[in-house]
Amino acid sequence: MDERSLPNPAGNALIRLKESDDLPGLYIHIPFCIRKCAYCGFYSITDRSLIPAFRSALRREMDLYRGWAASFDTLYLGGGTPSVLPAGDLEGLITDIRAAFTIAGDAEITVEVNPGDITPGLLASLRRAGANRINLGVQSFDDGILAFLGRRHDRAQAVAALAAIRNAGIDHIGIDLIYGVPGQDMGPWLATLRETVALNPDHLSCYQLTLEEGTPLAERHSRGEIAFPGESLQADFFCNTSEFLEDNGYIHYEVSNFARPGRESRHNRKYWNHAPYLGLGPAAHSFSGRERCWNRSSLDAYISDLESGRLPVESREILSDEQLRLETLFLGFRTRRGICLETFKIRYGRDLLADKRDMIEKLSGEGLVEISDGFLRPTRAGMAVADSLALI
Repeated sequence: MDERSLPNPAGNALIRLKESDDLPGLYIHIPFCIRKCAYCGFYSITDRSLIPAFRSALRREMDLYRGWAASFDTLYLGGGTPSVLPAGDLEGLITDIRAAFTIAGDAEITVEVNPGDITPGLLASLRRAGANRINLGVQSFDDGILAFLGRRHDRAQAVAALAAIRNAGIDHIGIDLIYGVPGQDMGPWLATLRETVALNPDHLSCYQLTLEEGTPLAERHSRGEIAFPGESLQADFFCNTSEFLEDNGYIHYEVSNFARPGRESRHNRKYWNHAPYLGLGPAAHSFSGRERCWNRSSLDAYISDLESGRLPVESREILSDEQLRLETLFLGFRTRRGICLETFKIRYGRDLLADKRDMIEKLSGEGLVEISDGFLRPTRAGMAVADSLALI
């Protein structure tokens, strides 16, 4: 596989961007929220007076990365909550991106949106900017759980938001849901899944609630105020979710992600396929195929660095062949597609079937992996313990 070297604007090291069948993806982190949810560990702030300074700094960062790739075929605006930006700012931001980078004509352009932010003006602005996919942060159709999580919308707003997006002509819609909430049992969760399926979104991301250090939820847990489901119930949530959604026409194509056939998230698949991606904005990560770097998790530091003409990179690492091999296993076992044995052998000089035969046979006997059409794949039970499979 050929590579080309690009100068790194942050120093004299080189960014190695692989030339491959996978065009790179572009991620923009919008670090603003109206208020922080009780469980969220992603970087964001609630001081929206800094939006103009952020927009200016982001334009500087884009200028420094011009030429990083010939083109991008996915653009993903995440956060934070991108939809808290004024509609004109959000449209202007996408215009700035198109001015700085070549976005392919058939690119998937996704914007994360809170149901409480949906207005005709916002949707019209997104359509003008070329957004063709909305990821709606519903999390639950249970008002009690929404309140527990600290969400600022209710069930009725979520249902209305979905209808409004469709009426605006954006038909590629993903919904985020959370399960494993303290006090939640299987019945209410399956009721949420039934309601979700009835609304017929193209894509579902179903995440198990986890404790993020420093969040209000983690603090409540440390004080003994709440208890999370045990391992057995967590496994039941995962397996019942997968079975229910696959029975209703969704493909379980990654540990937390389900899609109607052909409606998988093209952008997120880049992460699991080890494709290159460029991340801009505070706390954003980038991967060139060999080097990984990440930005400062502070908007003040991000703005200050860029005003001084420096990239706001917190740190970077050059991955060894062994690290890349382990990551390929780790990421591959998270997906239903699995690991292509021939590609793995060519790329890393390792024959998994020969080198790890005893372990693979053991895992196969336990119903955790299978070999099909030249791929080593996790089963549904295997996907539930995907991280441990990578240790073969």
